[in-house]
Amino acid sequence: MTVIEPAHRPVSAAVPPLAARTGVVGGSPVRDILAVTARPEVINFAGGLPAPELFDQEGIAAAFRDALAEAPAQALQYSTTEGEPSLRAGLAARMSARGLATDADDLLITTGSQQGLSLLATALLEPGDTVLVEDPCYLAALQVFGLAGARVVAVPGDADGVDPETLEELVGRERPKLFYTVPTFQNPTGRTVPAERRAAIAEVAARSGVWIVEDDPYGELRYEGERVPWIASYPGAEDRTVLLGSFSKVMAPGLRLGWLRAPAALRRACAVAKQAADLHTPTVNQLAAARYLTGLDAHVAHVRDVYRERRDAMLAGLAGALPEGSTWGRPEGGMFLWVRLPRSYDTTALLPEVVRHDVAYVPGAPFYAGEPDRSTLRLCFVTQTPEEIGEGLRRLGEGLGKG
Repeated sequence: MTVIEPAHRPVSAAVPPLAARTGVVGGSPVRDILAVTARPEVINFAGGLPAPELFDQEGIAAAFRDALAEAPAQALQYSTTEGEPSLRAGLAARMSARGLATDADDLLITTGSQQGLSLLATALLEPGDTVLVEDPCYLAALQVFGLAGARVVAVPGDADGVDPETLEELVGRERPKLFYTVPTFQNPTGRTVPAERRAAIAEVAARSGVWIVEDDPYGELRYEGERVPWIASYPGAEDRTVLLGSFSKVMAPGLRLGWLRAPAALRRACAVAKQAADLHTPTVNQLAAARYLTGLDAHVAHVRDVYRERRDAMLAGLAGALPEGSTWGRPEGGMFLWVRLPRSYDTTALLPEVVRHDVAYVPGAPFYAGEPDRSTLRLCFVTQTPEEIGEGLRRLGEGLGKG
């Protein structure tokens, strides 16, 4: 009988370490909160998700059927990095109709507007470069800039956004590559930068030479007031502003469709970066979206009506749910309300107790590039009905010790 000796496990050396930047930038606290609060009984004001019951399932399905029936070989084939001509042409027409003359060749289709941010970081930033951001700032933008090795500096502001004089002072002192802003229904605060301040920001960029990255994922979700033109349309900003857009909030986030409008040299650099990232955004999604554009305005009008009612329900219930001395804004659109509790409250420390009452929010601290205001929190009002919002605010009041 032959006995086979067990093979000895070879001695192996350790694999090389991960890139240092992966240890500097953590995961999204919002995603972590969503994982903890996934129980169906939780009324979740933490997410930034559109209401799934409002997705136009039949209309989008019809657009995909048409794309596959009319041009199956094209829909299932590789595409150009810049994006399908029909989608770029449709987007250019929409932007031009809204006051920003745009040609199809001015646009690069991206896999969500988040990819647009990543491409810009690749094309513009070297490790150690400075980026100016709003205070507070969209959380995923802070992740992108952190992974790029940038030094992120917050620009102070008020209820109308960043202060242009302070912005100019910081541009002169910090010599940043770019200033990143969500000027319309900002995430997380919901605030909108007024027209005169947008003009002043454009003038600062013109005098200083800094790039402006204008992110506009929520602009079509306006519930009251007049539309404010994009910063990209103001004199002085034309050759130094990148405008990012997305279908995620007005069509469906699962399509992962966004776009980037930029001056030619920067747009070409972003296209090269995109080739290295994913070659191109899925062809069939682009062709379906191009077909759906004809009915998009009617769908968005319906979504706005529903979201307006939900915003109003949250605004009506906040006074009864929050501690005395709390303040909050009234967003003219978008998805978020920003709340500041009295200074003695720490919303990060309070969150576990609030979750025990089957309701959740996002603490404000992760949205700050610098010293955070720990008394702040973000509430998303679009994913619950008015009745659910009322019950959620009752639970929130109990979790905060009111009632």
